Amino acid sequence: MLKVEHIGIAVKDLSISIPLFEKLLNTGCYKTEEVASEKVHTAFLKTGDTKIELVASTTPDGVIAKYIEKKGEGIHHIAFEVTDIYAEMKRLQDEGFVLLQEAPKQGADNKLVCFLHPKGTNGVLVELCQERR
Repeated sequence: MLKVEHIGIAVKDLSISIPLFEKLLNTGCYKTEEVASEKVHTAFLKTGDTKIELVASTTPDGVIAKYIEKKGEGIHHIAFEVTDIYAEMKRLQDEGFVLLQEAPKQGADNKLVCFLHPKGTNGVLVELCQERR
C-alpha cells in the first residue's frame, strides 16, 4: 500500500457538513460527485497530502443512511492507495482477509475501489483504491 488516500466521514447533509469542514480545515471543497451505484453524494477536501471524503446517502435505505442510523455521523472508513488493486485484493485474500466485493468497482474521484470486511480489521472499514488509468 502506498499511502492513506483519504478518510471517509459519514454525514447526514453535505450542505451543512461542507461549510463545517471548510472552516475546520481552512480549505475549500474541491469536488462533489454522486456515485449512483452506492447511493451516495461525496464531497472532497484536501489538507496537506490528506484528502477527506464526506459521504452522504442519497436514499433512506442506502448503506450510509443505515450506518448513520446505527452509529451516528463520523469516521466511516480509511482508504489506502494501491498500485494494482487486483494484486492487492489477491494478496489480502491469501492473508485471510474477507473482501466485500469479488472485483473492484467504480468509486468516487476516478478510482477503482474494494472494501475489506471490518470484522477482520479490528472494526475498521478499509478501502483499497487505485486511480483509473
